[in-house]
Amino acid sequence: MPSYDALLVVSFGGPERPEDVMPFLENVTRGRGVPRERLSSVAEHYYHFGGKSPINEQNRALIAALESELPRHGLQLPIYFGNRNWAPYLTDAVAQMKAAGVKQALAFITSAYSSYSSCRQYLGDIEQARAAVPGAPSIDPLRRFFNHPGFVSAYVERVGAALGELGALLGGALPEARIVFTAHSIPLAMASSSDYEKQLRSNAALISERLGHSRWDLVWQSRSGPPEVPWLEPDILDHVRALAAEGVPGIVIAPIGFLTDHIEVLYDLDEEARQLCAALGMPMVRAGTVSAHPRFVQTVAELVLERVRGLPVQSTGPLPPCPHVCAPGCCPRPERPAGAGARRG
Repeated sequence: MPSYDALLVVSFGGPERPEDVMPFLENVTRGRGVPRERLSSVAEHYYHFGGKSPINEQNRALIAALESELPRHGLQLPIYFGNRNWAPYLTDAVAQMKAAGVKQALAFITSAYSSYSSCRQYLGDIEQARAAVPGAPSIDPLRRFFNHPGFVSAYVERVGAALGELGALLGGALPEARIVFTAHSIPLAMASSSDYEKQLRSNAALISERLGHSRWDLVWQSRSGPPEVPWLEPDILDHVRALAAEGVPGIVIAPIGFLTDHIEVLYDLDEEARQLCAALGMPMVRAGTVSAHPRFVQTVAELVLERVRGLPVQSTGPLPPCPHVCAPGCCPRPERPAGAGARRG
């Protein structure tokens, strides 16, 4: 097996003070022709929370947990942290690894599912960072892990806890309640060239089955593109209105497309969706993300062990596990129209 001497955690990034918000959004949207007024609108979501995204803090908490977990498996790997769009930048992390004498590293990308923006783009970012650092170490990304048993189990626990809270609010009406699974919407052109939707739908079905709750839906949130470009639908807010019209007594919103409670979860779900549910008189509980859940931390360690020691690949559910190395043509970049929008960290 290859002899790896470091682990690199790769994420999207997010601002940590108000003055960073607009420069961060400009980084995210560079070259896309996004109007300034659109950036200003998205910036207000950050300012609502003091101008800080919690994504970096939550990644640092995951790294701290991994620094305790990896030695339990006999793994002595220093962990580095690099982002695509804000400090600590990926290029700086690669430079740090090179300066420390790292020769061959593994990379954990904080995205469980397969699509251009959640997988292929990160692979390109890693190679660009390596190209910017002469003598950079080789970096082998870990596989997409949407159906790793530990990842699924952590979400079963999170969604189950939210169902318990909703049950306390609804009493005997819980069987009629709905689990509404959410993930970041992407353009249909991107969805059609990847297994993103299929993987999410499989996990939603699997989590619901394990909880013994058959009433569930998969919907989308945080759309950021121009209205003339088709994206995955329905939107979470439209779906909430439809469920209220059906007389659904209450919902659990489970953001299984996200690993941490960052701005797109906090604003789009905890603010917008919660306020809409309150206005409609429909009880709502939002399930937590896996974040630094112990079983998820163990999952990352097990993904590392698959590569370091050649342990068997673990998966659950009807879909096969993702390969260690993506095929050259998988999850290609779709043509991007002008003004395609800004994702948030």
